[in-house]
Amino acid sequence: MSENPTRRAFGKTLLAGMAVAAAPPVLGQTESGKVHRNISGFFIHEWEPYFPNLKNGVILVDTGSRALQYWSEDQSIYKLYPTSVPLSPELTRLGRTKVVKKVKDPSWRPTPAMLERNPDWPEFMPPGPDNPLGTHALYLSWQYYRIHGTHDTRKIGRRSSNGCIGLYNEHIAELFDLAEIGTQVLLI
Repeated sequence: MSENPTRRAFGKTLLAGMAVAAAPPVLGQTESGKVHRNISGFFIHEWEPYFPNLKNGVILVDTGSRALQYWSEDQSIYKLYPTSVPLSPELTRLGRTKVVKKVKDPSWRPTPAMLERNPDWPEFMPPGPDNPLGTHALYLSWQYYRIHGTHDTRKIGRRSSNGCIGLYNEHIAELFDLAEIGTQVLLI
């Protein structure tokens, strides 16, 4: 006989369901004509095994389940968002970092490695609907790595980035307001 879920576990399960339900509809069509949502199954984590404290809030990115979780310093706010993650293990950086800069309407410059792989890409892109960083970007202490929005919502829930973590523009706008400079970040 299984135990009854705790109130906290139930609340997190409910929040996960609400995050998926609240996500903008991202529909794709398979060869058979079936329509499906582009959302991965989330693995919900507790913050305690990963962070010594919640100073400045914490962001935990699970690249396996393609989900980002945020906890505020006082634990009054918990958020779960679907993400895009790097295309391959070579592009994936795991470990601890922090938010060092926040930019609304960011411009974008591909990294030298991106330009080498994609020589037809522009060397600079101003803010706007074609900008791969979407409407907001959280710059991390690792050079070239960001948590940012995307205008291409098909990427969410997939391995589709060149190293960054992507969110729906609506979700990055919310996280942008919650996260502060110094927010702890861990990618697992």
